[in-house]
Amino acid sequence: MNANHGRNHRDISDAASRRAFLRLSGGALAVAAIGSMGVPMAMGADEKNPGLQVKHDVFGKMPNGTAVDLFTLTNAAGMEVSVMTYGATLVTVKVPDRAGKSANVNLSLDTLDDYINRSPVFGALIGRYANRIANARFSIDGTEYKVTANSGPHHIHGGGKEAFHRAVWKAQILREADVVGVRFTHTSGDGEAGYPGTVETTVEYKLTKDNQLILDYSARTDKPTHVNLTNHAYWNLAGAGSGDVFGHVLQVDADQYLAADKAKIPTGEMLSVKGTVLDFTTPTAVGSRIEQVEDKNYDHCYVLNKKAGQAVPLAARVVEPKSGRTMEVYTTQPGVQLYTARGLSDKLVAGGKAYGPYHGLCLETQHYPDSPNRPAFPSTLLRPGQTLHEVTIFKFGVL
Repeated sequence: MNANHGRNHRDISDAASRRAFLRLSGGALAVAAIGSMGVPMAMGADEKNPGLQVKHDVFGKMPNGTAVDLFTLTNAAGMEVSVMTYGATLVTVKVPDRAGKSANVNLSLDTLDDYINRSPVFGALIGRYANRIANARFSIDGTEYKVTANSGPHHIHGGGKEAFHRAVWKAQILREADVVGVRFTHTSGDGEAGYPGTVETTVEYKLTKDNQLILDYSARTDKPTHVNLTNHAYWNLAGAGSGDVFGHVLQVDADQYLAADKAKIPTGEMLSVKGTVLDFTTPTAVGSRIEQVEDKNYDHCYVLNKKAGQAVPLAARVVEPKSGRTMEVYTTQPGVQLYTARGLSDKLVAGGKAYGPYHGLCLETQHYPDSPNRPAFPSTLLRPGQTLHEVTIFKFGVL
């Protein structure tokens, strides 16, 4: 495969892509006023679109006393999204079913303490590097860098205490006539978790009036480094805590997946899904073949098919037949990690309901695992003067 995957995913700021993206997101966003302590001031309905609202609360306090803010976005179509500054985390996503009954379809937890001490990165922003880096090392321009080994000898999801999902991000409220949202920013210092360069990262969570949740990522650096960002939401369109996702019908626009070893490190091969239990090119129930999957769990990176001329192409679609809820995933990223969460524990409880194995489905849009050590993969290298810019959209509906 060409290392550029058809184009440079480090920057999608060309004019045509930008115009297409702005049509999806409702145009440029205004930034809300900031209070005296740097916390965005609460804002109500937009005069031009009174259905779009944002509310600001305090979710809890970190052990050092730092307040963690929670922002709740709503529209007139019955969708509600809450996000918090700890880990730039997507907390709840409430959408109506075919009967108009709303439920949270994103696995979440009740308290900040739960997120700090027990969360399997539910809804968190993952960085600096999502997924795995083999042997926790890579080289840039002849210099080797060793990053935190936190998965045996390997590195996963940005490492330990310095990972992005453990940081308290700064926040600003965003709004326009057709969009309301929150912009989170975080500075990762040179040498954190072993990565070179000071990296300034921004992620915007934006809700539209037609039930699109837009995640807009960007990053800049002062030294060459590797960056790969994703959100680790666990979806259950029947409602969080309602049981397993085996009945969800999934379609992924990918003819290939990455071969990997026992540690989920890519071998470099891209294999066809045709005739395998990994084939979701046509709508297929998630649980229909899971007994045949290695470890009885999907945890695979799919190579998304190229689509020329589409700024943010469709990558996957999920249908939950009983509720009628649907979710379409659009992304600029070259890959998506499908994960069916076999290891979820019933020790995780939210709203009085215990989670268990297979109770969530992850579709983590991202660059491929171990790209820093695989020159043939689309590059995750970010250099000074460049801007990483990636977009993922979750569009909700009903059948």
